[in-house]
Amino acid sequence: MAEGDNVANRGIRVRLDDTATESDIGALRKWLEREKPLDELVRAGELRIHEQRRTDETGSPMGAGMDIVMVLTGAAASTVFQEVLDRVKRAVTAWRDNRREVENGESPGARVEPVNTDDR
Repeated sequence: MAEGDNVANRGIRVRLDDTATESDIGALRKWLEREKPLDELVRAGELRIHEQRRTDETGSPMGAGMDIVMVLTGAAASTVFQEVLDRVKRAVTAWRDNRREVENGESPGARVEPVNTDDR
Protein backbone atom coordinates (compact mmCIF):
# COMPACT_ATOMS: atom_id res chain seq x y z
CA MET A 1 0.00 0.00 0.00
CA ALA A 2 1.43 3.35 -1.02
CA GLU A 3 1.61 6.23 1.40
CA GLY A 4 -1.71 8.04 1.37
CA ASP A 5 -3.79 5.06 0.19
CA ASN A 6 -7.08 4.76 2.06
CA VAL A 7 -6.41 8.04 3.86
CA ALA A 8 -9.32 10.44 3.82
CA ASN A 9 -8.63 14.11 3.18
CA ARG A 10 -11.13 16.77 4.18
CA GLY A 11 -10.93 20.33 2.98
CA ILE A 12 -12.07 23.79 4.01
CA ARG A 13 -12.33 26.67 1.57
CA VAL A 14 -12.15 30.31 2.65
CA ARG A 15 -13.50 32.59 -0.06
CA LEU A 16 -13.44 36.37 0.22
CA ASP A 17 -15.86 38.36 -1.88
CA ASP A 18 -14.95 40.48 -4.92
CA THR A 19 -14.04 43.51 -2.78
CA ALA A 20 -10.96 41.66 -1.46
CA THR A 21 -7.51 42.52 -2.73
CA GLU A 22 -4.57 40.18 -3.20
CA SER A 23 -3.07 41.64 -0.04
CA ASP A 24 -6.27 40.68 1.83
CA ILE A 25 -5.84 37.07 0.72
CA GLY A 26 -2.19 37.04 1.81
CA ALA A 27 -2.95 38.73 5.13
CA LEU A 28 -5.76 36.31 5.92
CA ARG A 29 -3.61 33.32 5.05
CA LYS A 30 -0.86 34.55 7.39
CA TRP A 31 -3.48 35.18 10.10
CA LEU A 32 -4.73 31.59 9.76
CA GLU A 33 -1.20 30.18 9.76
CA ARG A 34 -0.52 31.94 13.09
CA GLU A 35 -3.60 30.52 14.82
CA LYS A 36 -2.07 28.25 17.44
CA PRO A 37 -4.24 25.13 16.96
CA LEU A 38 -3.94 25.41 13.17
CA ASP A 39 -0.19 26.00 13.38
CA GLU A 40 0.15 22.86 15.53
CA LEU A 41 -1.67 20.78 12.90
CA VAL A 42 0.51 22.24 10.13
CA ARG A 43 3.68 21.40 12.08
CA ALA A 44 2.40 17.85 12.67
CA GLY A 45 1.86 17.44 8.91
CA GLU A 46 -1.89 17.01 9.36
CA LEU A 47 -2.96 20.31 7.78
CA ARG A 48 -1.88 22.11 4.62
CA ILE A 49 -2.84 25.72 3.92
CA HIS A 50 -2.45 27.13 0.42
CA GLU A 51 -3.92 29.63 -1.98
CA GLN A 52 -5.71 28.38 -5.05
CA ARG A 53 -7.06 30.19 -8.09
CA ARG A 54 -10.85 30.28 -8.14
CA THR A 55 -12.55 28.07 -10.69
CA ASP A 56 -16.08 27.64 -11.95
CA GLU A 57 -18.02 24.37 -12.01
CA THR A 58 -16.06 23.18 -15.06
CA GLY A 59 -12.68 23.85 -13.44
CA SER A 60 -11.97 26.91 -15.59
CA PRO A 61 -10.24 29.83 -13.83
CA MET A 62 -12.55 32.65 -12.71
CA GLY A 63 -10.75 35.94 -13.14
CA ALA A 64 -8.01 36.84 -10.69
CA GLY A 65 -9.83 35.57 -7.58
CA MET A 66 -8.04 33.36 -5.10
CA ASP A 67 -9.31 31.10 -2.33
CA ILE A 68 -7.49 29.82 0.71
CA VAL A 69 -7.80 26.05 0.88
CA MET A 70 -6.98 24.07 3.98
CA VAL A 71 -6.65 20.30 3.70
CA LEU A 72 -6.71 18.01 6.72
CA THR A 73 -4.99 14.71 6.03
CA GLY A 74 -4.90 11.27 7.57
CA ALA A 75 -6.47 10.58 10.94
CA ALA A 76 -6.93 14.28 11.64
CA ALA A 77 -9.22 14.56 8.64
CA SER A 78 -12.09 12.77 10.31
CA THR A 79 -11.42 13.23 14.00
CA VAL A 80 -10.96 17.00 14.22
CA PHE A 81 -12.63 18.29 11.07
CA GLN A 82 -15.60 20.05 12.71
CA GLU A 83 -13.34 21.54 15.38
CA VAL A 84 -10.99 22.93 12.72
CA LEU A 85 -13.89 24.21 10.62
CA ASP A 86 -15.28 26.07 13.66
CA ARG A 87 -11.80 27.41 14.50
CA VAL A 88 -11.32 28.69 10.94
CA LYS A 89 -14.72 30.42 11.01
CA ARG A 90 -13.81 32.18 14.28
CA ALA A 91 -10.37 33.13 12.95
CA VAL A 92 -11.83 34.62 9.75
CA THR A 93 -14.29 36.66 11.83
CA ALA A 94 -11.44 37.89 14.05
CA TRP A 95 -9.34 38.80 10.99
CA ARG A 96 -12.26 40.77 9.48
CA ASP A 97 -12.78 42.61 12.79
CA ASN A 98 -9.07 43.38 13.02
CA ARG A 99 -8.90 44.55 9.40
CA ARG A 100 -11.84 46.89 10.02
CA GLU A 101 -9.88 48.42 12.93
CA VAL A 102 -6.58 48.94 11.09
CA GLU A 103 -7.63 49.74 7.50
CA ASN A 104 -10.06 52.10 5.86
CA GLY A 105 -13.25 50.76 4.40
CA GLU A 106 -15.34 47.72 5.10
CA SER A 107 -13.72 44.29 5.38
CA PRO A 108 -14.43 41.93 2.51
CA GLY A 109 -17.22 39.44 3.03
CA ALA A 110 -16.09 35.89 3.64
CA ARG A 111 -17.45 32.37 3.31
CA VAL A 112 -15.93 29.38 5.08
CA GLU A 113 -17.20 26.04 3.87
CA PRO A 114 -16.26 22.38 3.65
CA VAL A 115 -14.99 21.34 0.26
CA ASN A 116 -14.50 17.98 -1.42
CA THR A 117 -10.73 17.91 -1.94
CA ASP A 118 -11.20 15.93 -5.15
CA ASP A 119 -13.34 18.74 -6.61
CA ARG A 120 -11.33 21.80 -5.52
